[in-house]
Amino acid sequence: MVKKLTMAAGVAVIALGFALPVLAEDCNLTYTRIACAGKEADSYKKCDGKPSCTQAKPAASKQECLDLAKKACDNDRTDITKYKGITAAFGAEKLVGGFTADGKTDATGPNFCANDRPDMNKCQ
Repeated sequence: MVKKLTMAAGVAVIALGFALPVLAEDCNLTYTRIACAGKEADSYKKCDGKPSCTQAKPAASKQECLDLAKKACDNDRTDITKYKGITAAFGAEKLVGGFTADGKTDATGPNFCANDRPDMNKCQ
């Protein structure tokens, strides 16, 4: 009896492990960087040497994806990256960030990063 219960519990854990990933959608974040002069190689390093790339992040909800996109705007390399734009899609749905590609306010804009953030346009 104990052996059967142990096996049943093991099967349930394995089944749950396969079911959980299905609950999350991909939150596809597209990063577009503008490098400080002469810093292109360092700025684009996170995108394999390209100024733009898309990375999938797991998100349990659209709100979590929105939060990930907003957080991705943080620029901790102000001496390397002048500006960073982030667009996001939750599954097949493109999300609205509120800014244009160059960071100007636009209620329907796809970019999440404002160009007047204190961590943008520094190149210190």
